[in-house]
Amino acid sequence: MIKNTNISVKSSIHNKPIVTDVFYKQTNSKKPIIIFCHGYKGYKDWGAWNLMANSFAENVLFFVKLNFSHNGGTLENPIDFPDLNAFGENNFILELNDLEDVINWIINNNDFEDEIDLTNITLIGHSRGGGIVSIKASENKNISKVITLNGVSNYAARFPKGNDLIKWKNEGVMYVINGRTKQEMPHYYQFYENFLANEKRLTIKKAIENLQKPMLIVSGGGDVVVTSKEGELLHSWNPKSELFFVDEMNHTLGGKHPWEGDKLPKHLDAVVKKCVSFIRQ
Repeated sequence: MIKNTNISVKSSIHNKPIVTDVFYKQTNSKKPIIIFCHGYKGYKDWGAWNLMANSFAENVLFFVKLNFSHNGGTLENPIDFPDLNAFGENNFILELNDLEDVINWIINNNDFEDEIDLTNITLIGHSRGGGIVSIKASENKNISKVITLNGVSNYAARFPKGNDLIKWKNEGVMYVINGRTKQEMPHYYQFYENFLANEKRLTIKKAIENLQKPMLIVSGGGDVVVTSKEGELLHSWNPKSELFFVDEMNHTLGGKHPWEGDKLPKHLDAVVKKCVSFIRQ
């Protein structure tokens, strides 16, 4: 039977909670740890992520997934985006800090002492989260392996250019429509300023070139958001990495929200199986 516990991890820097779930089989034996990070406009309970968590736990792995503190969710409502102001205040450094706090929390937590192997921690990130886990794996000695799922290769390339950038600076905010919820989601200009102030650290290419740990790069042939060319780029920067290409797989690995089935999408199922094998090898 899978145990599922919801926890609010305290940030070391700000007052917003980092809402976190753990999934595991209670076997009183130490298991490899996985920490999963969602992507842009994402959250830990999106689509089939809970089924994915259960699948990893069924494979006797200790699975942790989190909402970044400023993803727009709240402790009371971690699904969708009730706190759009927090969403607008988010940036990559906040997400790296949140991930560091969750890593430290799991390392220093005695509640799961008999269930976790602290010498075997894998980070998994989807889309924008793929960049976050790549950077964190390159700078945190406690991380053993890293996996990107349709992970981005370049944060700078995703910011507005030219007149759009000037307009953003002048107005202080730009809005992105959420296609599903129809919310106008704000990005405050601090997001770009914070990136510029930390650009060296936030260069994914640099992090992957310096990575001295096993890396699995999952890329979908049907992904039009983060194309397979980005997966090939990530692999070229770290030739020792493993590139797992899934033909026809879209950006969300076959998932959608809400996911109404009780089985994983076929592409996500194949990816989970590959990740389990990679972690255990």
